[in-house]
Formats: sequence, structure tokens, C-alpha cells
Amino acid sequence: MFDFSIVTNWIHEWLLSLMPEGWAIFVECVAVGIGIILLYALLAIILIFMERKVCAAFQCRLGPTRVGPWGTIQVICDVLKMLTKEIFTPKGVDKKLYNLAPYMILLASFLTFACLPVSKGLEVLDFNVGIFFLLAASSIGVVGILLAGWSSNNKFSIIGAMRSGAQIISYELSAGMAILTMVVLAGTMQISEMVSGQASGWLIFTGHIPALIAFVIYLIAGNAECNRGPFDLPEAESELTAGYHTEYSGMGFGFFYLAEYLNLFIVAAIAATVFLGGWMPLHIPGLDGFNTVMDYIPGFVWYFGKAFFVVFLMMWMRWSFPRLRIDQILALEWKYLVPISMVNLLLMAVIVTLGWHF
Repeated sequence: MFDFSIVTNWIHEWLLSLMPEGWAIFVECVAVGIGIILLYALLAIILIFMERKVCAAFQCRLGPTRVGPWGTIQVICDVLKMLTKEIFTPKGVDKKLYNLAPYMILLASFLTFACLPVSKGLEVLDFNVGIFFLLAASSIGVVGILLAGWSSNNKFSIIGAMRSGAQIISYELSAGMAILTMVVLAGTMQISEMVSGQASGWLIFTGHIPALIAFVIYLIAGNAECNRGPFDLPEAESELTAGYHTEYSGMGFGFFYLAEYLNLFIVAAIAATVFLGGWMPLHIPGLDGFNTVMDYIPGFVWYFGKAFFVVFLMMWMRWSFPRLRIDQILALEWKYLVPISMVNLLLMAVIVTLGWHF
């Protein structure tokens, strides 16, 4: 498995030979930021196209077919249209908070995105408390949603924001406990070490039934945190027009739309990192030839393959179940998922203490 830290260290040494250390670090930060923005935009285009095609398949349709081969350029045209739309600010809004809200959503998304270990040696942020930072950074997004609803001076927006705030804050508990269950199994909160520890087996396989339960709970809670069906009540078109971003237009709305799909990828990528081994290839004990072949596949291919597999599972969930009521959404979390998550966390602690895991 190729270690990208060799390349990054070489680039760092080369920059140090050309300029002082402070300027070298500044150039590296700018380059990393541009890289994240480009990858962010590319993934958003891929995910929007994938959503349309998956939705069409579940509804026995074809999806986009006219613009470009198999409709591949349709999303690019939609992006260009969004960039040229007029940004309209309604009367009576709190302009500072109204304009700040989309950037708060993007800030949370970017911080969380920077924690993802795409391949060996290819991480932007890697702390010894990486899981804790990741959970904290992802929680900032709800602030942007509440600001958008409150500042829009619209009853539909504030109702959508209140629903979304209650839903996201609630489901963060079960999602966090599902991840903590795997932290107990891995024995570390550093994301790179958690991935490295899955070289001999992915945690979803080595953690017995509690790992599978945590994975299912995380998928349900992840869909709810992304405000996706059947948990899309904050954006219920039949009731609230568009929910908390009803009064946004142009790229103001575009930022919310972009963040929604990137949050979908981030939730899937965290699942791939914590449960499915991250960039680690599939190894089966005793099959040395098979394992050697798997090692030839680059780490980033494994990582994105696992992430898009989880994305497909979440899209499958969205287009298979009807929308829930707000009382059903909260009852599912507080009456079922939270108690199950707490018992599952305790069960994993017992399994690790007694050494019953693989």
C-alpha cells in the first residue's frame, strides 16, 4: 500500500529549499484548501447525478438522458444556471445572520471533510482525539440551519429550522454512541490509528453483533442528520415549501444544496472509515494470494468505493420509505435508538474487556 506521506514530505522539503518555513506552511495550507474545494465540488456533482439515477431506477425511470452522454452534463448545466441566478434578499430579514447561515453550513462541512483519511498518509487533520473533533465539527451545521430559519422572517422557515434542530440534535446522540462503540473496540480516537488497526479485519467483522447493530443505527441516524428521507420533514415541500432555506435564492440556496450532498458523502465516508476499514483493503485470513492481489488496489480506490457503497445504501433508504411525522421521528430516536445504542455500547465494552472479539 503506497504511503502518500512520502510525497507530502518531499513537497514540504522542496518548498523549504525555496522559501522560509512560515511561507512554506502558508503555501501548503493554500494548496490543501484549494484541493479540498475542488474535491468538494467534484463530489457534489457526482452525488447529484448519482442521486438522480438511483432515484430514477427505484421509480422505474431513466433519469437525465438528454444533455451529454447518459445525461452526465445535466448537473454541470444546473450548476452554471445556479451561478447565474440573481441573489434576492427579502424584506424584513436579519441580513447579517441571513448571509452568515450558508457559510456556517459550509464551515461545518469543510471541517468534517478535512478529517477524512482518503489514503495512507493522505489526511489533512489527524489528531489523537480525531473522533471527538469530528463529532464536534459536524455539530456546527445545526447552528447555520437555525440561523437561516430565524433570520428569514418567514413562518415556514422557522418551523423547518425548529424541526431540523430538534431532529439533528436528537440523532447526534445515537450516531455518536454508535461511533463510540467502535472506538471502544478500536481502543483509540485517532482516525489514522483506527484505520491502521483494521489491517487484519474491518471492525464491522471483528466486533461481532454489536458492530453490526452500531452500523445499522449509524445509517439511520446519519440519514436523519442529513435531513434526507424518510427524515426530510424539515424540508417537507407539501407543508413548508422548502423549509429553512425557503427565502434563499441563487448561490445562497446553492450552498445549502451543496452542503446537503456533501454531508451525505461525509456521513458515508465516516461509516467507511470507522466500520469498513477506511482505505484498508479486504483481507481474509489464510488466503495469502487473495490478500496480495487486494493490496495492489490503491487505498483511495478502496476508500471511495466503500464510501459510495454506503451512499447507495442511504439513497436506497430514502427512496424506499415514506416520510415520517415529527413525533414519529423523535419517538424512534428517544424510545428506541438511544436505549439500544446505550445497551450496545455497554455490550461492546464487556466483549472488549473479556477479549471475545476477533
